[in-house]
Amino acid sequence: MNAEKFREALQQRASYAREIFEGKDLPELDALLDKITRFNELNPGLSEEAAVEALEALQRRMSAFEELHDGRLTAMDKVRIVRHPQRVSLKDILENVYDNYNEIGGQDEHSIDPGMVIARAYVTRRKGKKVINQPVMVVGQEKGHGEEFRNGGSIKPWGNYKALKYMKVAARENIPVHAYVNTPGSYPVEDFPGAAQQIAENIYEMCGLSVPVVAVFSEGGSGGAEAIGMADKRLMLSHGYYSVISPEGAAAIEGRIRPPQRASRELIEKCAISQRITAQDNLANGYIDEIVQEPPLGARSESFDFYRTLRQQVIQATDEVALSVRGIRFLRGLAMRLYRKDPDIIVRWDLSEGARERLVSRRYKKYRRMAQHAYNDERTALEKLSAARSGLVSTTYSVVRYGIIKPLQDSVGRLVNEVTDEIHVVTGKLSSVSSAVLKKIGLGKSDEKQVEKELTGLSEPEKRPAPVDNGHKYISSQAAIDREITCPHAAKRGCLDIWARDLFTDYAGVCPHCGYHFPMEYQWYLANVFDDNSIVEFNQNIASGNPTDFPNFEARIEAAKEKTGQQSSCVTFHASLEGIRLTCGMLTAPFRGGSVGAAEGEKLIRALELAQKKHQPFLAYIHGTAGIRIQEGVNGLIQMPRVTMAVRNYIDAGGLYIVLYDTNSYAGPVASFLGCSPYQYAIRSSRLGFAGPGVIKETTGLDIPPDYHNCFKGLSRGHIQGIWDRRDARKNLHQAFLTIGGRNLYYR
Repeated sequence: MNAEKFREALQQRASYAREIFEGKDLPELDALLDKITRFNELNPGLSEEAAVEALEALQRRMSAFEELHDGRLTAMDKVRIVRHPQRVSLKDILENVYDNYNEIGGQDEHSIDPGMVIARAYVTRRKGKKVINQPVMVVGQEKGHGEEFRNGGSIKPWGNYKALKYMKVAARENIPVHAYVNTPGSYPVEDFPGAAQQIAENIYEMCGLSVPVVAVFSEGGSGGAEAIGMADKRLMLSHGYYSVISPEGAAAIEGRIRPPQRASRELIEKCAISQRITAQDNLANGYIDEIVQEPPLGARSESFDFYRTLRQQVIQATDEVALSVRGIRFLRGLAMRLYRKDPDIIVRWDLSEGARERLVSRRYKKYRRMAQHAYNDERTALEKLSAARSGLVSTTYSVVRYGIIKPLQDSVGRLVNEVTDEIHVVTGKLSSVSSAVLKKIGLGKSDEKQVEKELTGLSEPEKRPAPVDNGHKYISSQAAIDREITCPHAAKRGCLDIWARDLFTDYAGVCPHCGYHFPMEYQWYLANVFDDNSIVEFNQNIASGNPTDFPNFEARIEAAKEKTGQQSSCVTFHASLEGIRLTCGMLTAPFRGGSVGAAEGEKLIRALELAQKKHQPFLAYIHGTAGIRIQEGVNGLIQMPRVTMAVRNYIDAGGLYIVLYDTNSYAGPVASFLGCSPYQYAIRSSRLGFAGPGVIKETTGLDIPPDYHNCFKGLSRGHIQGIWDRRDARKNLHQAFLTIGGRNLYYR
């Protein structure tokens, strides 16, 4: 080897280590880097052979340093590893893990979003003389090695759309999907299709992909990771991280730091540790299935042994997914045992129709089991027994009423309708012939005037019972303020001041001149939208906790419980609206901003499952949500795919799912189980989107207009389907249930 090239490679390796351990006092590394950098100066006149020998000695010292300090890496060290330009990229993996590939959906900067790379690839496997080429669809975020046009792997909405398009192609072609997650987070813009809405659609559709999906995580940043991260098997590189928010973002929130100020290094390190973001943490919590071991200080382009390990584990994961749903249950178990003894067995990856159905079912069960340790179930034994009994009764009723009686009724009804239609055709023909004969001989009565009246006269309105006037039964605490309130639009629209008592009672918090909606408590909706005495809450004692032992967070959670009288930000209940029985999941802003953690996710899933058993429509009323609770780490983030999976299951079973936004709704919930609804509405003056103005400014540098997240903008982008006055919420919800749900309100 040329001594100078050897020295340059060794210097690059030592410089890389220095950058990974940024700001740390490592005199041994600094001395080694100095010796390598000044090698020619310190060793003048050495022959080529002697120079190589001396450099090999330095290389051995470098390897010993890497081995020693690899076991001492902190969470933040690993964050720096995955962000480094030398980090292994998706193109490196395509070149070295797969036997052949063809990039589709664009190439490099000539693409709708260069940060998202799609490739049709092949894995060639040999068993004796037998050679099998197995196709896969590879999707993943690509940072490249310092290629600026890839935007650091931060994907725009249209990039996630591209990924979903080709994952659907894979499902049509019955080939597996291999997803490589390597993003700091999605690019937070609301331009159509919108960051939040597109991620929500990706997660929703991935729930039902009927082909094996294997995801490999390197950098899993928040909603950007979830856009392609839902999988039957989730692998994670040993030096990667998977988190609800970056450590810097968490530190900024915890320290209440505003740009241009920056959080201290100590606070960032503390947040990285507290959020439990490493591969080892995620494996212990059950959010990934396996760890792919990397070389010391992380995999880089030239880590060829790593590629062999990754290839083996990705193939094995795909094999196991295919085997787990193939054939009779007993034979499946036998096949899995034999496969583990002889991993060289070749498994076909294409699945039969029955196996594809089992695959989707197993995926739901997999995510349903997650995060069970991350909330506090404070229900008494009696409450648990009552819930179990109620579930059993609902299931039994559902099976009998909708599984046995209703199909029989439908069959009889169809037969009766067909016979009736035939009779009408025959009698109609006879009637028309007899009328014509009578008319010819002058005995028939002319009905021309009657026809004219029917065509031109006014129809009689259908007689319905008068709607119940629910009134304004809840009196807002704001009504007790003895002063006049000025509308924020007074200067522009000439609104007059109004007494607080009148505003928050008679006018329901709505300016009588311009219609501006002042914030109103969620209790107002409970009292004024649903029928009197119809609300029955359930699962109220499933409580939020502190599953990551985040510093000082336990006290804040307890303070929120004390202040609101709730155990979490989610309230689930059965109610009726104009006599229509429904199930509702409500996120309430007073409890930690309506943020979602493990308890909230679990309550929503249970409510959706109960609505499915009871065959009731489901209303998600979002009084406000600040997103996923960052202090819970991935315990909170995993609720995005978990609850979306429950929504998908409910809708596929025939459920009617409607979302109503109020005040401010942002981030993870909107980018998953809310944004996936085909029927989303908003109360006037609400704001919704993926990220707030401050986050957008910090991550993109863009100054957005003040009305960027206004619900009217959301309507114009197609993200919501209508905007309602608060006072019309009851009437409009009733109308929506009747028109969208129809007579049955469950099976559409």
